Amino acid sequence: MLSIEDRKTIRLEKRRARRALSSKQQKRAALSLVHQLRKAPYFHRAKRIAVYLANDGEIDLQPLIKLCWKLKKSVYLPVLHPVRHNRLWFTQYQPNTSMNQNRYKIWEPKLKRSHSPAWAVDLVLMPLVAFDQQGGRMGMGGGYYDRTFEFTQKKGFMHGPKLIGVAHDLQKVEQLPIQPWDVPMHGIATDKGRYIA
Repeated sequence: MLSIEDRKTIRLEKRRARRALSSKQQKRAALSLVHQLRKAPYFHRAKRIAVYLANDGEIDLQPLIKLCWKLKKSVYLPVLHPVRHNRLWFTQYQPNTSMNQNRYKIWEPKLKRSHSPAWAVDLVLMPLVAFDQQGGRMGMGGGYYDRTFEFTQKKGFMHGPKLIGVAHDLQKVEQLPIQPWDVPMHGIATDKGRYIA
């Protein structure tokens, strides 16, 4: 089992590695990710897709967002929940959506009444810092996605969004131990391939 120090080290190394990619490498990775996701049945079935805006070297979803708009899929961005601590809402994102920065300096839509609860989207493309081929995911450490989607782990829960982590393939590690609070991914998609789902 990884110690807290081991987890910190992995988080630092993988964040540094993705930030070190040139803008040309980032663009190539973003287009390759679109190619990988276009082949995925869960992408074709999804009508309401939650994405994120890249920050801190994360793989960029802008080319995928543009494809979703072209295919008439509804696109949603996470917004920090105004009341429930460390949870997310999802707000529809369109080319003309008004944006502002949250307390982490991440761009998000201005909060309005047209938010959507987490269970109402079909597909969630989650950012991650590190992953393994078994679907283990390490995020930034705030637990926002785990708390938001913990409802998917309740006994008898049958439906809900498909949870797919997205990253640069260089963020892969051999194995990440799953913590009791970690919500498992249905799959991982990178610029080089898809794992599990």
